[in-house]
Amino acid sequence: MMNSPRPNQYQHLDVEAKWQAFWKAHDTYTWRAPEPDQATFSVDTPPPTVSGSLHIGHAFSYTQADLLARYQRMCGKAVYYPMGWDDNGLPTERRVQNVFGISCQGQLPYQPNWTPVKITDKKAPYVEVARQNFIEACHLLTQEDEAVFESMWRQLGLSVDWKLQYATIDDNCRKTSQWSFLDLVKKGFVYQNEAPTMWDVDFRTAVAQAEIEDRVCPGAYHHIAFEVPGADPVVIATTRPELLPACIALVAHPDDPRYQPLFGMSAKSPLFFADIPILPATHADPEKGTGILMVCTFGDAMDVEWWKQSGLPIKQVLGDNGRFKDLSFGDPRAQESYTHLIGLKAHQARKKIVEILGEALVKPPEPIEHPVKFYEKGDSPIEFITTRQWFIRILEHKAALVAQGEKIQWHPEFMKARYTNWVEGLNQDWCISRQRFFGVPFPVWYPVDEHGHPQYDKPIVASEDQLPVDPQIHLPKGYTEAQRNQPNGFVADPDVMDTWATSSLTPRLPQEAPAPMDIRPQSHEIIRTWAFYTIAKSWMHDQEIPWRHVLVSGWILDPDRKKMSKSKGNVVTPDHLLHAHSADAVRYWAARARLGADTAFDESIFVIGKKLVTKLFNASKFVFLQLDTRPESYAGDLAEVTECIDKAWLGYMQSVVETATAALERFDYAGALEA
Repeated sequence: MMNSPRPNQYQHLDVEAKWQAFWKAHDTYTWRAPEPDQATFSVDTPPPTVSGSLHIGHAFSYTQADLLARYQRMCGKAVYYPMGWDDNGLPTERRVQNVFGISCQGQLPYQPNWTPVKITDKKAPYVEVARQNFIEACHLLTQEDEAVFESMWRQLGLSVDWKLQYATIDDNCRKTSQWSFLDLVKKGFVYQNEAPTMWDVDFRTAVAQAEIEDRVCPGAYHHIAFEVPGADPVVIATTRPELLPACIALVAHPDDPRYQPLFGMSAKSPLFFADIPILPATHADPEKGTGILMVCTFGDAMDVEWWKQSGLPIKQVLGDNGRFKDLSFGDPRAQESYTHLIGLKAHQARKKIVEILGEALVKPPEPIEHPVKFYEKGDSPIEFITTRQWFIRILEHKAALVAQGEKIQWHPEFMKARYTNWVEGLNQDWCISRQRFFGVPFPVWYPVDEHGHPQYDKPIVASEDQLPVDPQIHLPKGYTEAQRNQPNGFVADPDVMDTWATSSLTPRLPQEAPAPMDIRPQSHEIIRTWAFYTIAKSWMHDQEIPWRHVLVSGWILDPDRKKMSKSKGNVVTPDHLLHAHSADAVRYWAARARLGADTAFDESIFVIGKKLVTKLFNASKFVFLQLDTRPESYAGDLAEVTECIDKAWLGYMQSVVETATAALERFDYAGALEA
């Protein structure tokens, strides 16, 4: 304890600064190897994304984990409580682009003396810089942001061990992530494939199923007639008429009597005059639209799945920038129609093709609202573009991954169902490659044949003693720099890993982390990503669970009961709340919310919390005035208490202690506070 005169009024800023300095100077929360027979308690702390400022939702959920860590420390356990920073990936790249006004151009030469400068004109066009210069700018900004984040966490009073600090782009994390990739390659969980992949056309990168969200958007059904020789025209209803030049089949349910006579026949596509086979397909819903669908390459996931089984060729009209490619058609009438679409984005081409369809449209467009799939960080609907990507096999292991989830205790328990439902509903393997820059590179090169063609089926993987490695800079064993990008030489894999491929390793990223860890605190929307991917990797590497308990927090809602989100611009930062009401008042507010429950932001709760802290200060000041010894050394014998009212009060207090202790043992900090 620190010996200093007690002020007449509680001054939280002075008291907090004093204790923060004391904790830091005395390494109060430093992890120390447990004594013999001493129990441990370990926290797989969420590494916050370093892409701006922390908001009140961070203070909310991280405080809840800290309450439990402090309780376990009070119980005499050795507490392992690290802090990480999730600083690689797209959010960092976007922030760097906006702060420095730069974009990455991989073909530019590296400028060793270039220094990024923060811009003031947000409307100025981006300046293109080399890949390595862009990465250096990312490192510079993340280091600044992480220092600000650490200061905020210290101000909030988190009792983490700041010596157990890591960043998902540091050498140790890159080495661990690349080791994970090599281990999964060795065990047969990883494969590479060139196939239609979910693609964000703005960021021009592949994305995984777990990063997709549905957004309700306006649209329209367009009823288009296909001529069928010797039969009546077939009318399809589609929301994507712009994909007419990519149509490869018309499909209806095999039991639909309206179309059974047409199976095996062909129809003529309007404008493009292609012979389109009419075929049965069980995914066609007789009750939806006209009951017959246009299969295009590619309009949605069902188009992809059906095409894989069909043996029909791809007609890929969209490029990786989301614009219609410059393609040649044999029929001059088709070429004339397609010329109108070249260079247009999908929504522009949709409007144009409706203009030129003419009589092939049997009635005016029918307006609707429907769910459209977006990359969670993107602004345009995703497309399916054929690219070469790395995948981790999960579809064939769904039963095992569900079983792993059953071995973990979920708090609240119903959150386990969200995990199970997600795993059982998966329809794609995990795409782990991204066409970005600031991330963990794949430790892979490819030999180049004498004609200059990379041999993707013969990857050269790094050895463990080379890790961490950047194949754009480092060499595969047995090659020289002069052979880079040359015939009979090699090329580097240009991609980086999905940031979740590294974040899924958080139980092993800090040094000497106990395994399995005791708790994983996290929010419910990333059960499908962080929880699932961590469980999957732990099972694939070690056949173990990563932690014993998952503690799932809710969201903070704005006054309109919408989730606070930086992307929506409705977040509240904790700075002024900590200054005005105290760290303990903010922690009081966070402790009132039960696990898994969404909580509306209400600043009046902070006022109540501040009053409670002040009352505790005043009560303790009164008690200390009644003692004839310093409180630091007081050890009175409660058996000496003789007054009945005092005994009754102490009995009641013992009941409160027991209730609060039982609540904290089951991670119910809100129940302890209520008691």
